[in-house]
Amino acid sequence: MPGTLFLFGRTGYTATRLADALRTQGWRVTGTTRDSFAGRESDLAAATHILSSVPPGETDPVLDAYRDTLAAGRAWLGYLSSTGVYGDVQGAWVDESAPTGTGRRTARAAADAEWLALGARVFRLPGIYGPGRSPLDRIPAQRVVKPGQKFSRVHVDDIVSGVLAALDAPAGAYNLADDLPAPQHEVIGYACALLGRPLPPLVPIEQAELSPAAQGFWRENRRVANGKAKRLLGWRPRYPDYRLGLRALSATTSPASTSTAPATASSDQR
Repeated sequence: MPGTLFLFGRTGYTATRLADALRTQGWRVTGTTRDSFAGRESDLAAATHILSSVPPGETDPVLDAYRDTLAAGRAWLGYLSSTGVYGDVQGAWVDESAPTGTGRRTARAAADAEWLALGARVFRLPGIYGPGRSPLDRIPAQRVVKPGQKFSRVHVDDIVSGVLAALDAPAGAYNLADDLPAPQHEVIGYACALLGRPLPPLVPIEQAELSPAAQGFWRENRRVANGKAKRLLGWRPRYPDYRLGLRALSATTSPASTSTAPATASSDQR
């Protein structure tokens, strides 16, 4: 039956699409922006489900404000985390049993663990793409190449379907990723082919001009396994690989609207 979802960070990229999906099913959705948390105890008490898409700073601001309230309540809890909690495993597959907290995102790993301790469904997400946020919208000026490096990714609508599938699921961590980790330069090349745009030059990682944040991103290499979500949630990604996802997006993307941008690290905005 439809319930009431309270969303911390309701204006986030993924949270906005989740809210829209729930409203079409008759849910009531309320929440906060990423910057205003105070005085929401009565709203939290009225919610049947509570989900946070707010990334941590040095600590998790939602937990800092409402940890005791969340612990004492009976609402379903959810948290949009990151597969960055796994750190670098030199290209190996990682599932939810893998150690966390060894990578560059120590604050995210700490928040991930705290939400799990509260009994939340923690959704560990790789690079997120979707409408307005894919290589079809911003083609990098270079295609960085690092032998053996592969990245996992997920379409935003597959995150939404995964969260919906977990509304009646046991607490715990769930990786929501597609089935095909792939080198970033291949994804960019495919986007260029769909747009009829020339390929940016291939640049070895040693010669690439990368920001410190991007350098940290490229130092971590892992492939994200999604078997637990498939088994326990009955979830299947609508876009199991980047080709299907980008083809669907290309139907609504104009080549003239695509900009060129420097190579950067993936965003941590959920």
